[in-house]
Amino acid sequence: MKKSNLYTRTGDLGTTALCGGSRVRKNDQRVEAYGTVDELNAHLGLLRSSLSSVDAMSSVSDTLLLIQNKLFNIGSYLATEHSEGVVNAINGLDHSAINALELAIDALDSPLPPLHFFVLPGGTMQASFAHVARTVCRRAERQIVTLAESTSVDPDVLRYINRLSDYLFALSRYLNVTAGVEEIAWNPKA
Repeated sequence: MKKSNLYTRTGDLGTTALCGGSRVRKNDQRVEAYGTVDELNAHLGLLRSSLSSVDAMSSVSDTLLLIQNKLFNIGSYLATEHSEGVVNAINGLDHSAINALELAIDALDSPLPPLHFFVLPGGTMQASFAHVARTVCRRAERQIVTLAESTSVDPDVLRYINRLSDYLFALSRYLNVTAGVEEIAWNPKA
């Protein structure tokens, strides 16, 4: 069987196909939303690749892999046009997935010292990767909110993405604290 080409040439004039076959401009709000989710997924892959194989990091890596799969489902959902006014469910994304993310946040946060200042991104390389992913997650959330202004979007998508940015913040703190690296406090007078 002949392998298919990776290039199709169908996007050479600035359009792309959505799931279902309709074509839109590459800067369409739907493409912006799922494209940013894809970018976030790539940052999580980078973060996962940077983690050591010690037991605590293995658990974090497993959670990140699960999140990456959820993000792929979300991206697929966002890349599909749905009937107006109809909110379609997303594979593997429901209240239990959001609850699982909240439990993961609690597990990361419980051993951390209370926070009495704003944290600047930085510290270990892994914590810095988590901060970058957090900011991309926030951008994805803004893109999805904009998309939801013009079409129906499952509210669980926004809930999950919102919780994910919280998870990534908690993870950045956890990665620094477990590595013995002091968090960087914002100095408003600097």
